[in-house]
Amino acid sequence: MHIVFMGTPEFAVVSLKKLVKDGFDIITVVTAPDKPKGRGLKVQVSPVKQYALSVKIPILQPEALDDESFLEELRAINADLFVVVAFRILPRSVFTIPALGTINLHASLLPKYRGAAPINWAIIRGESRTGVTTILINEKVDSGDLLLQREVSISPQMTAGELHDLLAESGADLLVETLQKIFSKSIQPIPQNVLEITKAPKLKPAMCRVDFNQPAENVYNFIRGLSPNPGAYCYHDAKQIKIYKAAASGKTESSAEPGQIIAKSKDRFTVQCAKGSIDILEVQLESKKRLSVRDFFNGYMVSVGDMLS
Repeated sequence: MHIVFMGTPEFAVVSLKKLVKDGFDIITVVTAPDKPKGRGLKVQVSPVKQYALSVKIPILQPEALDDESFLEELRAINADLFVVVAFRILPRSVFTIPALGTINLHASLLPKYRGAAPINWAIIRGESRTGVTTILINEKVDSGDLLLQREVSISPQMTAGELHDLLAESGADLLVETLQKIFSKSIQPIPQNVLEITKAPKLKPAMCRVDFNQPAENVYNFIRGLSPNPGAYCYHDAKQIKIYKAAASGKTESSAEPGQIIAKSKDRFTVQCAKGSIDILEVQLESKKRLSVRDFFNGYMVSVGDMLS
C-alpha cells in the first residue's frame, strides 16, 4: 500500500521513523515550508523534513493546502492512504483524495481534549490518564470516527514534555497497528460520543500566566502542564520569570497573600497560593538561561515577603 505522510514537528518524526522501520511504503512526505528563525533569521527546515531527507523520501512543502498545483501533485502520486500526525487542518479537497481515506493520530483519548494542545491541557486539568487515538479525518477538526485508542498513565510529577515523549512512542505503535488493521480490513470505525467532548485550545501567551489565587494543586498542575513549552510565567519587579519545575510544599502562612514569597532556602523559594503553597525549583529570567533556583540565586535575588504577580 502506498502512503503519503503529513507532519511537521518532532512528535511526528517518531511515527514516521516507526513506519519506515516497519517497512511501510511512504512514497511522499508533506511538511511545512522552510522558514527563517532566530536572531539571524537562518532558514530552518522542519524535523520531519530533516528525517525524510535522511532516508531519501520525496518531499512536498505547500504554502497553501488548497493550491491547485499541490492538489494535482497529490492526485498524481496515487496513494492508497494519507497519514497525518501533528500537521495542519486539511481541506476536504485533500483528505478525500486517497481511496482508503486519511487517518490522523491525536494525542488524547478522543473525544476528550479535542484541539491543538491536548497534552498540555490533560496535565493542567489534573488528569491521571490520557492516551492516543487514531481517527478517520472529516471536515470538523478531531471529530472523525474512532479507529483505535491506547491509554497511558500520567504520574503526579510528569511534565508536558515527558508526556509528549511518552505519547509520541505510544502513538507510533498505535499507528502501525491501525494501518495493519486497515490493510487487512479488520477494523470498524466508531462515531465519537458527543456527550464526552472536552476542548484543548491552542495556548496563547496570555493564557500561560500563573494565577496564585488558585489552590496550590491547581498552580502545580498548571506549571508542569506548560513545562517546558510554552512555559508558565509570573512577574517579579516587572521582570518576567518562567517557572519550569515546582513541587508541593507543606508550608503555609495564613497572613500571606497569594503570590507572596513566604520562605526561601538555597535551592528553592516558596510561594503562597489561595490554599497551600508551592516550592519553585527551576526558573528562567527573561532574556536569560533556564536555571535551577540554586544557580538562579547567584545572579538574581528574591526575598521573603516579595510578591509575584
